[in-house]
Amino acid sequence: MRDYLRAGIAVYNAGRYHAAHDAWEEYWLDLDSGDDERFLHGLIQFTAVVHHASEENWSGAQGLAESATEYLDGLSDPYRGVALAEVRSFLAATAADPHRAAEGDPPTLTHGGEAVGYDDLDLDATAVAAEVLAEDGRYDESVIDAAVGYARKEIDTAGGSQFVGMLFSFVRERDQRPVVYQRLRDHVELEQQKDDDVRGLFDASD
Repeated sequence: MRDYLRAGIAVYNAGRYHAAHDAWEEYWLDLDSGDDERFLHGLIQFTAVVHHASEENWSGAQGLAESATEYLDGLSDPYRGVALAEVRSFLAATAADPHRAAEGDPPTLTHGGEAVGYDDLDLDATAVAAEVLAEDGRYDESVIDAAVGYARKEIDTAGGSQFVGMLFSFVRERDQRPVVYQRLRDHVELEQQKDDDVRGLFDASD
């Protein structure tokens, strides 16, 4: 859960409230009922509350604040390293008066006492964040998926850090993201062509 959790927190802390839940949803959907399921369900609804409040959808924010509170109720604080006190306070305030709660900034999410940002993510969490940002930014997710695969191959074979570096840049360098994506796409296409050429050698008839 740690990589998904930190990726979603970093996306949320960057102000991408709507996109943050995508980092958690895939993992959450595979969970059976229990504390972890309630925790992620509550976090997903919390980010939706913040998103609705930012869009001035007061009824949506208020209703979800009440249900998110129920999901998080009874969980230890922190839970899985995530501090919940400010989250619960924000949800309570929003449930009582969403207009007033939205006047201040929403709480920053922390993990292990750290306000996690993109620069704090390791490769696995960066891969999750890259896929979320690709979907939210309407980049071709298959390019990012392929780049993640090549980056993992680089790590496993000590074959350089070209894709690793570009993935980190794609996530961390917001202003340069479109340019970095183009580089990633070009390098993915080049590597895929190499793979096709090698397969062609072995598939060719005598």
